[in-house]
Amino acid sequence: MRFIVEGEEGNDVVLEPPPNFSLVEEGIYRSSLPQRCNFAFLETLNLRSIIYLCPEPYPEENLEFIRSHNIRLFQFGIEGKTEPSVAILKDAIRGGLKILIDVRNHPVLIHCNRGKHRTGSLVGCLRKLQNWCLSSVFEEYQHFAGLKSRTADLRFIETFDIICLRQCLQSIIYQYQGYGSKKRRLLYREESVQKPQITSI
Repeated sequence: MRFIVEGEEGNDVVLEPPPNFSLVEEGIYRSSLPQRCNFAFLETLNLRSIIYLCPEPYPEENLEFIRSHNIRLFQFGIEGKTEPSVAILKDAIRGGLKILIDVRNHPVLIHCNRGKHRTGSLVGCLRKLQNWCLSSVFEEYQHFAGLKSRTADLRFIETFDIICLRQCLQSIIYQYQGYGSKKRRLLYREESVQKPQITSI
């Protein structure tokens, strides 16, 4: 998919999103690993943060791009070719969710290599936090994973305990604030409390 935008002096600018690009939630996006041809498109998102879910070093040209645009990089290395241990995966997903839920990091882009399994696992756990029914969570995961859907990922999403987030959110209470009848945005407010609560408004 490409978008052509008329630039200055009649020069057209081609905006090409990375493969598997999609809006997850207002201020949250997902995709595969962006390439140089995708940078012009990413500029339109005004990203503040990127969550990178691969153990490999971030590509140098991508590092140059995020440095020049003051984008923070959060890396949670999850193996893609071999099945990671549940403990490592749980820690990485918990860390990613902590970044996602805090709107001070928005707009944020989540990506791994192909934007399928690792990204799908993080988004799937976010959906559980949003009280999506499990069948809808699985349907979204399989939409992006296609024929390469992994049973281990689905099992992890199903058994992931969102209550464990209370261990890392500390004093921040997160809630959903409705804008109109359909749009929702993740908000936070500081509180001196022991147990953060998640409230649907």
